[in-house]
Amino acid sequence: MRKIDKPWGHEVIWAETDNYVGKILHIDAGHRLSLQYHNYKEETIYVMEGTLLAWSEEEGAVTVNKGDTWYNEPGRIHRFGAPQDADVVLLEVSTPHLNDVIRLEDDYEREQDGCH
Repeated sequence: MRKIDKPWGHEVIWAETDNYVGKILHIDAGHRLSLQYHNYKEETIYVMEGTLLAWSEEEGAVTVNKGDTWYNEPGRIHRFGAPQDADVVLLEVSTPHLNDVIRLEDDYEREQDGCH
């Protein structure tokens, strides 16, 4: 198990095998992840705490409440964030392609593609 600090909060990788990865993402209030997509990575998100602000090309902006899920298939452009007044905690289960993040926009001026 390992914790990785991020400019938007942190993630804890609690399971990692050749076939899947389990993470817990803590998004700090008022922060968001990059606008991104994955070439290979497939992921399902479960909202453990708070209300997730999610966006995708297909659905636009939506809220995902505690206890609900969000699925991302490869190629789907998406972004996750937390409202201004509350943190969000997510459980993510995905394929093991951890470096398959193509960033299109980023609030923290990180590399724009091929990194995590």
